[in-house]
Amino acid sequence: MTPEELQAARDRVVPDVVTGGLRVLFCGINPSLTTAVTGHHFAHPGNRFWPVLHLSGFTPRRLQPSEQSELLDYGLGITNVVARATARADELSGDEYRAGGEALSAKVAELGPLWLAVVGVTAYRTAFGERRARIGPQERTVGGARVWALPNPSGLNAHWTVTTMAAEYARLRAAVDQGAGPSAYDMRREA
Repeated sequence: MTPEELQAARDRVVPDVVTGGLRVLFCGINPSLTTAVTGHHFAHPGNRFWPVLHLSGFTPRRLQPSEQSELLDYGLGITNVVARATARADELSGDEYRAGGEALSAKVAELGPLWLAVVGVTAYRTAFGERRARIGPQERTVGGARVWALPNPSGLNAHWTVTTMAAEYARLRAAVDQGAGPSAYDMRREA
C-alpha cells in the first residue's frame, strides 16, 4: 500500500467482527492505518495478535487478518476502544479513550460476551479510570462481561515477546474454558 493510501485511511472506522453471545470479545486500542486500508483488524505485518491467538490455543491454526470472520466460529470477536484509525495510539486523547469506554460498555451490554479482553492495559486504564490495573483478570465487569487486560500485541511493545504474550492469552483461554456457560458459540457448535 502506498503512503497516499495510508494517509487517506486516517480517521476511517473499521467494522467490528461481532455477534451476540461470544466467549471472548477482544478489544484493541484503535485501528491502525494498515487495518483501515485493508478492513482487517490487526493487519499491520508487525502486529503479533494472530500468531499469539493461535499459540495460546484460541484458534486451531494461525489465521490471517483477511480470515477474521472465522473468529466467530470459535466464539471470538474483535472491536476497539476508539473506532477511528490513526498512525499511532498516542494520537488519541484521554477524552477519546473515556468516550470509547462508555461506548464499549454499551456495546458489551448489548452483545453479551462472557469476557471482554482489552489488548493494551494502558488503554484499559484510561478508558475505564482504573489507574492501578495490571495485566490479567480485573475485579470490575464491563457491560456485564468479566474483563481481562492483555498485553498489546503491537510490534512496538518490546516488553512482551510472542512467547510471553501467548502464555498470558492462554491464561485467559483457560479461564474462559473453565467458566464458560452456554453461549451462542456453543449452540452453533451443537447445531
